[in-house]
Amino acid sequence: MTLFRPEDCLILVVDDVKLNLQVIANILDKVGYEITLVSNGYQALERVQSARPDLILLDLMMPEINGLEVCEKIQSNPELADIPIIFLSASQEQEHLLQAFEKGAVDYVTKPFHTAELLARVRMHLELKYSRQKLKKLLEEQKELVEQLEKLANTDPLTGVWNRRYLLMIAEQEIKRSQRYNFSFAVLLMDIDHFKKINDTYGHNIGDEVIIFMTKTVLNHLRQPDCFGRFGGEEFVVLLPETDIDEGVIVAERIRENINNESIAVEGQQVSITVSIGVASYSLGDKTIDAIIQRADQALYQAKNQGRNRVIANNNY
Repeated sequence: MTLFRPEDCLILVVDDVKLNLQVIANILDKVGYEITLVSNGYQALERVQSARPDLILLDLMMPEINGLEVCEKIQSNPELADIPIIFLSASQEQEHLLQAFEKGAVDYVTKPFHTAELLARVRMHLELKYSRQKLKKLLEEQKELVEQLEKLANTDPLTGVWNRRYLLMIAEQEIKRSQRYNFSFAVLLMDIDHFKKINDTYGHNIGDEVIIFMTKTVLNHLRQPDCFGRFGGEEFVVLLPETDIDEGVIVAERIRENINNESIAVEGQQVSITVSIGVASYSLGDKTIDAIIQRADQALYQAKNQGRNRVIANNNY
């Protein structure tokens, strides 16, 4: 399968002998390649920057700055390093051949060269280059697809925050970290008050808007290391690494107060919402996240029983 068209490829030819430039230019031109010619290494370095050729045919022995030095300078530039360089030289010394490859050349053609051989090597290295580029693009697309699938698997489709599965996975990691380094971490379990009444009164679409509104408000009051997600329905969880229960209560109270002070426009009127929050924290006896979430759930139950729109902490380990 053809990976490229010659007319779409620019080849830079570098040689200090004018006759050599003309011969190579004629050979490449007949096939249809675009060509740019320079007669010394300094010009080559300038041209490769401005023209960004697809391939370079580089004479090894040149005055002032030789082909090896030019090759090394090109290869040291990350933006140019993927341009294949084929050396052209009358020298058949093994040492020169090895030096060429050490400097980053992909091939080496000795003068006088056969037209068919030169064209075959040029074509082969252009095909290899475009194959690598195609493979790189496919890998990038595959990586992006995997990231999208992971996001779909780990996030709540309505709000875009983490889902129950991912929250539990992160929580278990925090348990292990706390066990190893003796860190505290707090768990907030929050519930939108009277959410069923909101759905029954305004409909599920408005209920979704309320959930999204609440989610954005919570996110605005969390730190970068904190982990927030939807546990299910109108219930949400916040994981606060390296945070004790008293600090967790402060965060929870700040979230509750800000939600309480905001309202959402529904059918021409402002609807206020409130949340109840239960707070618990890791203790040395906790082996899994279940025990901490259970304590936070007990505290959430108390908050609802005591009138809702409040924060209750559970210190019973």
